[in-house]
Amino acid sequence: MNIKRTLKKKRIWVPVAIIVLLVVVRIALPYVVKNYVNRVLADIPGYYGKVQDIDIALIRGAYVIEGLALNRVDAESTVPFLDFEKTDISIEWGALFKGHIVSEIEMTEPKFYYVFEDQQQVEQNPDYDDWTKALTDLVPIDINNLKIINGKAAFLQLNAEPNIDLHFSEINLSANNLRNVVQKSLNLPSEIKATAVSIGGGNVSLSGKMDLVKKIPDMDISFKLEQANATAMNDFTKHYAKLDFDSGSFNLYSEVAIANGFLTGYVKPILKDAKLIGEDDGFLSVLWEGFVGFFKFILKNKSKNTLATNVPIEGDLNNVKGKVWPTIFNTVRNGWVKAFENQVDGKVDFEDAVKGSEEIE
Repeated sequence: MNIKRTLKKKRIWVPVAIIVLLVVVRIALPYVVKNYVNRVLADIPGYYGKVQDIDIALIRGAYVIEGLALNRVDAESTVPFLDFEKTDISIEWGALFKGHIVSEIEMTEPKFYYVFEDQQQVEQNPDYDDWTKALTDLVPIDINNLKIINGKAAFLQLNAEPNIDLHFSEINLSANNLRNVVQKSLNLPSEIKATAVSIGGGNVSLSGKMDLVKKIPDMDISFKLEQANATAMNDFTKHYAKLDFDSGSFNLYSEVAIANGFLTGYVKPILKDAKLIGEDDGFLSVLWEGFVGFFKFILKNKSKNTLATNVPIEGDLNNVKGKVWPTIFNTVRNGWVKAFENQVDGKVDFEDAVKGSEEIE
C-alpha cells in the first residue's frame, strides 16, 4: 500500500518538478542570453557595446535583441557606429523542412553611422578587430533571409564647418535564399531588393541577384538614385570644392557584375538644371565661378541641360579602379554627342563578368 502511494506521488511530483524547472529556465534564459551577448560585444578589441533587453520566443525558436549599440573605444564622437532598435533572429522553418538549419533576421530601424573622424582612428590603430565577426557570433546558425525595415545609413564629418551629413533613410531591404537553400542550379540563386530616400529627397532603388556562398560573392546588381535636390549636398561640396548649388537635381545610375572575383560595371552621375554659386562674392570666388561655368558650358548637354559622365570600373577585386580616358571621353560625349538618359543602361550583366574572369585566368 505504501509502495503504491509512493509511486502515485512520484507520478504527480515528477511532472510538476519538470514544469517548475522549465518555468525557471524560461525566466532565466533571457538574462543568460543577454549576458552572453554583452560579453561578445565587450570582447571586441577597440570597441564597446551593449544591449538593453533580450526577449525569448521558444515556440518560434527565436530571440529578439532590443537596443543594441556599438561604438569605438577612443571615438571622438558619441555617435554610435551601430544602433539597432530591434533585431529578431529566428529559425527559418520552411528551410528546416527541406533539411537545412538556417536562420532569418528581421531588423527594425537599424542605423549605421560612418563618422569620418572616428574612422581615422581605426585606420591608425592596428588593434581594432573586425566587428562583423562578433555580430556573426550573435547568430548561432547561417543567415538565409534578411529583412531591414525603415533603416538609415549615414556618412558624418563632424569637424567640417558646417557638419557634413550624407545619408539614406527609410531603407527597406529584403535578401532571400542567401545560403542557397532553394534554386541550387542557378548561378545567382539569391535575390536582393531595396528602396530608400536619399539626402535631398531622392528616390533610391537597388535590385539584383547574388551568390554569397562563394568566398568572393558573385552578383549582378543595378542601382538608381533619382531626383535628389542638389542643394542638399551643399555642406559637402562647400567643404571639399568651395562651391554651392543654387538649384538643380542629382541622379546616379550604376550597374555592377562580379563573377569569380572579376568585376565590371559603371557609375553614371547626372546633374540636371544645375546652377553653381561660389563661396563668397570676392575676387577669387568670381574666378572660381567663371572656371566652373566655363567647363559646365563645355560639358553639359544643351538640349537637356544636363552635366553628366559615365565612369566605367573593371578588374579583379584586389585592383578595382576607374578608367580615366573613357571617363573623360564619356563626359565630352554627353555634352556634344548624345545626352545620357536618366535610366540604368542595361548594358552590364553577369555574363560580362564571367567573360572578364576567363580572360584574366
